[in-house]
Amino acid sequence: MSPSTTNSADTSQKAADTKDIVLSKLERDFINNFQGNFPLVERPFDTIAKELSCTEDELIKAVQHLKEQKTLTRFGPLYDAARLGGGLTLAAISVPENRYEIVTALVNTYPEVAHNYRREHELNMWFVIATEAQAELLKVISSIEKTTSLRVYNFPKQQEFYIGLWLHLDENNKVTTMPVPENTAIDDVEAGAYQLDDSDRKILRITQSGLPVESKPYLGIAHNIGLTEDDVIQRLKRMLACGIIRRIGAVPNHYKLGLTANGMTVWDVSDDRVTELGNLIGQLDFVSHCYQRPRHLPMWRYNMFAMVHGSGKDEVNAKAKKIEQLLGDNCKAHDTLYSSAILKKTGLRLAA
Repeated sequence: MSPSTTNSADTSQKAADTKDIVLSKLERDFINNFQGNFPLVERPFDTIAKELSCTEDELIKAVQHLKEQKTLTRFGPLYDAARLGGGLTLAAISVPENRYEIVTALVNTYPEVAHNYRREHELNMWFVIATEAQAELLKVISSIEKTTSLRVYNFPKQQEFYIGLWLHLDENNKVTTMPVPENTAIDDVEAGAYQLDDSDRKILRITQSGLPVESKPYLGIAHNIGLTEDDVIQRLKRMLACGIIRRIGAVPNHYKLGLTANGMTVWDVSDDRVTELGNLIGQLDFVSHCYQRPRHLPMWRYNMFAMVHGSGKDEVNAKAKKIEQLLGDNCKAHDTLYSSAILKKTGLRLAA
């Protein structure tokens, strides 16, 4: 795996950008309804246009505009790296302030480093490492340690309780988070184990950066890789049904839409209850990711991570308080690590 694009930006600049966003009703309706469940039919935009009471051409132009102004970070399938056999982990470093700039540059040179955030904590640099094979992860971590002369703390996912951030915009473009709806694009395909073949891998390679915004997107993909349109559609359905694809649709830029506060809440709970409690937290409509990850004592006592977004720190703090109340006496300690700068943010490139 390797990242597609690089985008370094301070979150304060992201906050400023939100003032310039003006969405039409059509753009807002598309975002609200199609962050997933994008139709797997010959003319998906025509199908959606009928639902949104517009023409196919009007909808295509609206989606193109959303992409051009970067209100969408991407549009297309979201693949599950773990289901494809790749390696994926969260890592952190405690970087001395007088070395922060150079360590950032060193870490960001690694193509395996996708997202990299500065966070307000002794462990002040947090990044995602993605590799083509699970065995490559430790090699990359070791290399970063040698390059920076700093210890890298490895936080691989031990259990996944929830992942999914679905945004809703009201008529005033105020954004809130909500649970991800169930897939409705795969009713005619059975879920279960599915082994990728060469044709599937061709589809993965061409679609992981997004779908073409045109009347017949799957036909264009088919022509590029020597398949039929129906074959592309059916293969995407099977990959969606078995979980290789998490969902297909619009991925809004939550910073640009007003969710400028990003809090990684971390919790110390009993290991024998972490599954039960993680599932409870994962059901909260404002939690976008919830995982069990390892402790690193004495530096790091927390074993449960829950990502929370809000329009400001007050909103994130209020949401973290709800998690604290839900956990009650089961929580021995907790913290919220705010993102203060985006050091690198790229799309993953998955091996296929």
